[in-house]
Amino acid sequence: MSQADDQQLIQECLAGQTEAFGQLVLRYQDRLFHAILLMVGSQDDARDLAQEAFIHAYRRLDSFRGDSAFYTWLFRIAVNATISFRRKAARQKASSVETAREATGQEPTDQRADVSPSFQLETNEQQALVQRALKDLSEEFRMALVLTEIEGRSYEEAAEMCDCPIGTIRSRVHRARAELKERLRILLKPEEPE
Repeated sequence: MSQADDQQLIQECLAGQTEAFGQLVLRYQDRLFHAILLMVGSQDDARDLAQEAFIHAYRRLDSFRGDSAFYTWLFRIAVNATISFRRKAARQKASSVETAREATGQEPTDQRADVSPSFQLETNEQQALVQRALKDLSEEFRMALVLTEIEGRSYEEAAEMCDCPIGTIRSRVHRARAELKERLRILLKPEEPE
């Protein structure tokens, strides 16, 4: 999977051979899905956002200059979609919580199956705690950590994908590790008996 292979598939797609883009999707869909999943925490949302990123990339393929790897360009599209999604979700959640509170006079509760006690018992507790702590990190810190620690990207690649200087990525990773460590320490702290 070299950049030259990707470039050839892109040229074929731009020449009208749309199945070439299908090969790019097959090549990168799992990797992109898992990266997005770590940012949003929901498989359904990650699937939707990955699909949205591929559709956007397909429609804008003629704007791909080839200055970076195709996956880097695609990942940036996915990050932008994820940021928009999280902002929209935060606005909707704030609105729906207020509406439910006004309608019932009570605090709304979360009835989704993925937060039920039986689901929690089925999942790996440590992984759930790490996911929770990771989700609480700021968008910039989480993205830097996911790229370098989970995706195995170099600081240079992460800086390119985040469109920021390499020193900024180093700083974000350092601060993200420290914040994650502190959040996990708090989450793992045994409860004090009353």
